[in-house]
Amino acid sequence: MALSRSTRLTFGAIAATAALTGAAAATPAWGDQPSATPPAPAFDEVTVHDPSIVTSGDEVWIFGSHGASASTTDLLHWTQNSIDLSQDADNPLFEDIYSELAETFAWAQTSTLWASDVIQLADGRYYLYYNACKGDSPRSALGVAVSDDVDGPYEDLGIILKSGMWDEESENPGEIYDATVHPNTVDPDAFYDAEGHLWMVYGSYSGGIFILQMDPETGLPLPDQGYGTHLVGGNHARIEAPTIRYDEETGYYYLFLSYGGLDASGGYEVRVARSTSPDGPYVDANGHDMAAVAGAPGTIFDDDSIEPYGVKIMDGYLFTREVGDPGTGAGTGYVSPGHTSWYDDPDTGDSYIVLHSRFPGTGEMHQVRVNKMYMNADGWPVVSPFRYAGETDRKVKRDEVVGTWQVVDLGTEISAAADLPVDVTLTSNGKLSGALTGTWKLTGQDRAELITPDATYTGVFAPVWDDQRETWTVGLTVQSAEGISLWGRQVDVLSGQAAVDAVVADLTLGDTSAVVADLALPTTGTSGTTIAWASSDADHVSATGDVTRPGAGEDDATVTLTATVANGGAVQAVPFTVVVKARPEAQQVGAWSFEDTLADNAGALATPTVTGNRAENTGGAVSYVADGVSGSALHLDGTAGVRLPDGLVQGDTYAVSMWLRPAALTPYTSAFFAASASNQWLSVVPQGWNGETMLWSNDGADWYDGVTSQLIPVDEWTHLAFSVDAGQVTLYVNGTDVGANPAFTDVLTSPSAIFALGVNYWDTPFQGDIDELAMWTSALTPEEVAALAAG
Repeated sequence: MALSRSTRLTFGAIAATAALTGAAAATPAWGDQPSATPPAPAFDEVTVHDPSIVTSGDEVWIFGSHGASASTTDLLHWTQNSIDLSQDADNPLFEDIYSELAETFAWAQTSTLWASDVIQLADGRYYLYYNACKGDSPRSALGVAVSDDVDGPYEDLGIILKSGMWDEESENPGEIYDATVHPNTVDPDAFYDAEGHLWMVYGSYSGGIFILQMDPETGLPLPDQGYGTHLVGGNHARIEAPTIRYDEETGYYYLFLSYGGLDASGGYEVRVARSTSPDGPYVDANGHDMAAVAGAPGTIFDDDSIEPYGVKIMDGYLFTREVGDPGTGAGTGYVSPGHTSWYDDPDTGDSYIVLHSRFPGTGEMHQVRVNKMYMNADGWPVVSPFRYAGETDRKVKRDEVVGTWQVVDLGTEISAAADLPVDVTLTSNGKLSGALTGTWKLTGQDRAELITPDATYTGVFAPVWDDQRETWTVGLTVQSAEGISLWGRQVDVLSGQAAVDAVVADLTLGDTSAVVADLALPTTGTSGTTIAWASSDADHVSATGDVTRPGAGEDDATVTLTATVANGGAVQAVPFTVVVKARPEAQQVGAWSFEDTLADNAGALATPTVTGNRAENTGGAVSYVADGVSGSALHLDGTAGVRLPDGLVQGDTYAVSMWLRPAALTPYTSAFFAASASNQWLSVVPQGWNGETMLWSNDGADWYDGVTSQLIPVDEWTHLAFSVDAGQVTLYVNGTDVGANPAFTDVLTSPSAIFALGVNYWDTPFQGDIDELAMWTSALTPEEVAALAAG
């Protein structure tokens, strides 16, 4: 997974280049009927991490990390053109990507690419700025390739920048490379300025963001610039993914940046600064010079020093859903959105921000998203709170915005925690009440103004498709003069019996036929409804959902939980039958020695199946190697995995032991994976997000990072084991307790949990060998683990 993003060129902003880009994305069929209610949208999704925009005729293309690309004609229905190199090394963007870019891969010591960017130059050809990075250091190479066609094949023109040359001269003559002040040469974005001059902004973490002036004839940097001009960042501050957009109306260049980390626990977000010149200086809404924004000297990933600077326009957020509200799940929102590009439609003048995002409760799965973008009264961009669904701008009526809203304050913090809403009412007489007080205005076609005692916020009331409520409605996006952004969406308010009926119809505890973990008992529902609980057997299930399992050898406990749902004078009782499973007798669940077979050693379990590149698909193949830890071992080639029988373990006490010999290390890859749901899983990760081997887990709300403070070697056998005992875990490497955080998340709650080797739901499959896998329904002692590690 890359740490970056990039964007694409100018469209109606620059007359000299607009003719080259061709037509814009097609207008939706109903777009010329502003009085008509648009149909419910449909989408075709694609996966391109770090998407960067370029147009070709009627098509809008995105290029991103790992060789992925896709196209669309309407920003709704996307077609995948190329996929992650780890899934298909035969990438159509090059005749033979690994031979043509061999120098790049060798320098960066990697087998994948990071965020690519494509631009069409005056010769009509497409120039692809590719880059690769080692990942655990800023050793990177950035080059360019060219093609007559946007989808390739591209022909390499060579590397133009390098970084990470330790103890060697950098691209700045006479200066030894220093990662705190020199850039990581990734995340390129080539663009034209208002006068038709070509530039490239780039950089990630390390020494920050830099800009170079480029030769518009060759696509190469003009000579004698070195790394170019520094714009923002330094001392390894988490700032990356630059892209620059010129706005004709305001006369400013807008520098979009991603702060934080890209994964679901990284807190990725989008900020912007502006300048009257493409090469800066860039300032935020408070006039701070972004060139001075950096981590404190001697620090790594110092978020505190950079949090106050830049105007945050997008962040991880959740419009929460109460029991009885429309839709399903916890609500709607984004997790770690970022690495943006932008698109200006030359026909309509509408602007869009294009990004990748993860989503609440879905782990590391990510997709491309497009949101509409507007300018507020102070000349700063504000972003629609919902994805673009084909809406066109129209006059918003006052009675459309009167009512109750959920409003999210994006704030200034860099955090993986979702920004959550508060309730605000916009009254018909122009007052604000609830969590915000003051007044509001709707002027012109859609201009919004919220005036509170603390700040005045300006922006728009924007037509949106609310995907949770599945309805067209009006959203709110505004920003204060100090650069604080608010997003809002309208909510329905029910009363009395209608609210109770909605909660009763929606209230569920899931599968309660085999409960082994505490239950989450909701206490509130839609429109102020309350839910009170009572238990027929508090010794086994309390009124707050705490579960105590009967001991091994005892009978399962059957308990009735009764919910009393109330709103005003309306009350209704709802019973649930809960079966609490007794603890199992301690025993070995299974052992697999992989002696040229996937079957377990005792032949007592269903034979595992071979997957494709994800745990839920099929179509791959496995093989065996003769030099296992004992006898032969399972070999996985990085394209497939193994699905073990479902339901091997359920509960909070178990152990897993295995030997691993990686042939390659790729971030987030699972060697062993178990999941009760897509947001409730554990993973043995040979190389985690921090560059170390780790036990990683998520229970739907909290993340567990079982760090080992080491990275297991390639092409050598390493013994890994973990032992879970009633919520306390011990993690071992080669028989030694590595002192990982013992407070483990409870994830194996389902009787049909899946178990897999080499694959998960999202990431690059494992490449290497696995041997002597064993699982127990009891915890292991340190002595037992040491014996297993002795081989």
